[in-house]
Amino acid sequence: MSRKAQITRKTRETEITAGLSPDGGDIRIHTGVGFFDHMLYAMAFHAGWGLTLEAKGDLEVDGHHTVEDAGIVLGQALREAVGDKAGVERFGSAYVPMDEALGFAAADLSGRAYLSYDCASGEGGAGDYDPALTREFFRAFVVNAGLTLHVKVTGGNTHHMTEALFKAAGRALRAACRLTGTAVASAKGVL
Repeated sequence: MSRKAQITRKTRETEITAGLSPDGGDIRIHTGVGFFDHMLYAMAFHAGWGLTLEAKGDLEVDGHHTVEDAGIVLGQALREAVGDKAGVERFGSAYVPMDEALGFAAADLSGRAYLSYDCASGEGGAGDYDPALTREFFRAFVVNAGLTLHVKVTGGNTHHMTEALFKAAGRALRAACRLTGTAVASAKGVL
């Protein structure tokens, strides 16, 4: 079974193409927002995904549209790649420490979109990235993936906190997407 998806989204504000394989492959990301590229790379690496994502956005305005639309496209790609979810583990969770920061994520490939976001604000910057966009990315991602995701981070340094969060999400998604059989992991028989 080949679990892959290729999604393109074009609006007046952005043009984004993403290819995703939950079973691994190359990771190449370019959004024009350096720190966000770093976070997506970390998430894909820890998820064990193959991910290519190319984005052109109205960065002269700010990074909001690019980051949010990347979440939309990535969520759609994940939803398509896991298909009917037959054989997937379904649930996954992970803690990731990064110096003083501690990120936590719990994922359920339930088909029901829900984001619980309990993330403190940190100190310091994150390059050209507005850390407030992290919530926007994850919200767009879970809505379009049909994913329940609980995330939490504590710490002091914004860079460490954001990176711990993206890595924890990746590790949780790695476990949730792992193939463990052939049946759908639901007492109802469908997700």
